Amino acid sequence: MTKNHETFNAQIEVEQIRARRTEARRKLYRKSRLDKYRAELVAMKRAGASCADLVEWLRLLHRCKVNRSSVDRYLKKLPELSLFKVD
Repeated sequence: MTKNHETFNAQIEVEQIRARRTEARRKLYRKSRLDKYRAELVAMKRAGASCADLVEWLRLLHRCKVNRSSVDRYLKKLPELSLFKVD
C-alpha cells in the first residue's frame, strides 16, 4: 500500500497486486524420483523401450515403483526427447 503523504495512484496499486499474485501463483519445481535415472531412461526410450518396459526396469533393478503414466509424463517434459518421436 502507498504511504499516506503520497497521492493514490490506481495504476501502480493494480500493478503491485498483479505482481504479488503472479509470484504466489508461480509453481515450484519438486524433484522427481525419476531424476536419478534420467540418462538411462532417455537412452532406453531412444533404443525403443516402451514406458511399460521402463517401469519394469525401474521396479526390478532400482526398487522404484512408479506408474506407467508417470514415466510417460516425465519423459514428455524432457527437452532431449522433445524432438524424438517413436513411430
